[in-house]
Amino acid sequence: MFLENTVNQKEQFGWIEVICGSMFSGKTEELIRRLKRAQFAKQKVEIFKPAVDTRYDEEMVVSHDANEIRSTPVPAAANIPILADGCDVVGIDEAQFFDDEIVRICNDLANKGIRVIVAGLDMDFKGNPFGPMPNLMATAEYVTKVHAVCTKTGNLAQYSYRKATSDDLVLLGEVDEYEPLSRAAYYKSMQRDKVRQMKVNDAEEIDSKDKNGNA
Repeated sequence: MFLENTVNQKEQFGWIEVICGSMFSGKTEELIRRLKRAQFAKQKVEIFKPAVDTRYDEEMVVSHDANEIRSTPVPAAANIPILADGCDVVGIDEAQFFDDEIVRICNDLANKGIRVIVAGLDMDFKGNPFGPMPNLMATAEYVTKVHAVCTKTGNLAQYSYRKATSDDLVLLGEVDEYEPLSRAAYYKSMQRDKVRQMKVNDAEEIDSKDKNGNA
């Protein structure tokens, strides 16, 4: 949970809210919901997203169910403070794609009295903490972890399993490239991938030996 009103009104500091989870868990949907409430309250709101994220729209922050809100794409976290000057609320989507400077910038904004709402993947497709998200979660006042539904078991999903063969850390994609899995389903899928890769490597090694032997 998070608070929108502090008890001590003399304290002018803001705070940081982090919304995290796997792919298809509703992170962006929750971010948009909170930002639209702030806009309805006639607070000055600015929303930012990494310029690399052009999946649905180059300027809009768009959730998987097509809910959207206008944003400013920025190439780096360093661009945010200038553009956020005079704001009451700052929203940041896909924070895992930003450099580590996003942590300092979010804290600087909060220290100036701004409410900062950040959404992002907490783990990459390998199940490791993703980019600056762990530090953002550690310094935030409020952390909300949302879950998807596992496509294999129907249980809560917290892992983003990559179906595509690319090993790049950053790979923008949707249902064709990713699916949300529970811990058990993710573990089984990763073990199956390891066995498949071992077979591919063995086949390539045998093929290489055959070619060398016949040469």
